Amino acid sequence: MEKNKIGNKELLKFFLQKGLLVDNEVLDLFSGVEDVESVKLMIGKIKQHTQQSVITKGIFSQNNEQVNRILLDLPKESQEKLKIKLGLSIEISKEVSTKIENFEKKEELSNVKYVPTVFEQNKKVEVKNFVTYFRNRFSEMRNLLQGHGQLDNLVSINKISGSRQGISLIGIVSDKKVTKNKNILFEIEDLTGKIRVLVNKDKEEIYKKAEEIALDSVIGFKGSGNREILFVNDVVFPESTLYERKKSPYDENVLFIGDLHYGSKRFLEDGFLRFIDYLNGKVPNTPEVDKIKYLFVAGDLVTGIGNYPGQERDLKIKDVEEQFSSIANLFGKIRRDVKIIISPGNHDCVRLMEPQPFLDEKYAWPLYNMKNVILTNNPASVNIGAKQDFNGFDILSYHGFSFFHYAKAIPHLIKKKVADHPDLIMKYLLQNRHLAPTHASAQYYPLEKDAHLIRTIPDIFVSGHTHKSSVSYYNNILMISTSCWESMTPYQEKFGNTPDHCKVPMFNLKTRAVKVLDFEREGE
Repeated sequence: MEKNKIGNKELLKFFLQKGLLVDNEVLDLFSGVEDVESVKLMIGKIKQHTQQSVITKGIFSQNNEQVNRILLDLPKESQEKLKIKLGLSIEISKEVSTKIENFEKKEELSNVKYVPTVFEQNKKVEVKNFVTYFRNRFSEMRNLLQGHGQLDNLVSINKISGSRQGISLIGIVSDKKVTKNKNILFEIEDLTGKIRVLVNKDKEEIYKKAEEIALDSVIGFKGSGNREILFVNDVVFPESTLYERKKSPYDENVLFIGDLHYGSKRFLEDGFLRFIDYLNGKVPNTPEVDKIKYLFVAGDLVTGIGNYPGQERDLKIKDVEEQFSSIANLFGKIRRDVKIIISPGNHDCVRLMEPQPFLDEKYAWPLYNMKNVILTNNPASVNIGAKQDFNGFDILSYHGFSFFHYAKAIPHLIKKKVADHPDLIMKYLLQNRHLAPTHASAQYYPLEKDAHLIRTIPDIFVSGHTHKSSVSYYNNILMISTSCWESMTPYQEKFGNTPDHCKVPMFNLKTRAVKVLDFEREGE
């Protein structure tokens, strides 16, 4: 391997060949580093991961988890030297609590890697927190859109002077309406000002794109106009794309379930016990069971109390602690080498504001005592299956509280009755690279770093909440929606929800084969 020191000219030549733009900080960062090929490999993988063609030093700090994984693929000598060069940009903040450090140690041993969201509990929320939240979201999303290369002659709103042809803007959508002439008129803003943006009804393809734009989303617009109005020729979404479907060299399976609603009179316990027997190898002719190493639970582990009018009538167990204790007892029957990764949902007696914290230890303490259980926030980005020679699969888990907002607000989703097709909602959110772009679509805590923004493009996106089972792909991202383990309630029937029951998608990390197991009836 070539070992001469890298100069700025050689770096610039490499970046130009790859179609990349870099700032001086990046040049300074790698100038003088030995091992040319390792630097090229790192930059190439960062570009592929972030889909950015503008590489800044901030990209390394924003993607510190991925940088760490990339380093594992490099020679040990180069790993150490690049770590020193990158410095604090690849370190986890020293302010992370002891509780989080304990989680990381536990996960290191189990090939499950997860860094929890850190936020202050019981902090008073003020208007300035939302201002900071939206400004930071816009800045991050703008950087993602800039990297796509589709937005030519990109300018800030306050830089538009006179009449301009062929310019691009990136803005957050603050208003949207249909004019009397049936055109769509947006008001968008960036950090420098506001402008009106018009999409003509006669431009059918662009008009269809414009119809799908949600309030508060960050979108790119191409067109012509002046400081007062831009006439749109194209619309650019942030998009989530993987350029390959990775495969592990190790033959392991991962399962996905959600919406157990334990404690309900309608909990399908027989089906769940059949599932446990399957996991424990008690079902004949199931050799694949030995390969099952991970089980994701995408929220609503228990049914909770007071989640909808008249829920008391549907409860078998009316004490939350007892609900958690009983479901922990069921999980305790599963063989210990299966890692169970659990995130909360809206029924799990934690705050509804997202990101939701870990399950409350006051009620869910039996789960905290289980060595093979890993608790996460909601949403959560978890890496599984990483080994010394493989960087694992990134799995984005989101319970899906925002889903029904878009099912009722986005024209093409309304037409397709997507409550029965949750993968179409998931696809829409991946296009926006955000789990809840519209302010009213989910209750959320205005952190400085938006917890709903999809920074790491996942290999697998898993959700629950709709109680509908689906498996499909979008831009090489595997989308999985889990079924439920509770028969239809009168409340669901009232709103026309038809749930799927006891379906368990199984994904093989080596072959990428997907199989949906069915435990609804005996013998299936």
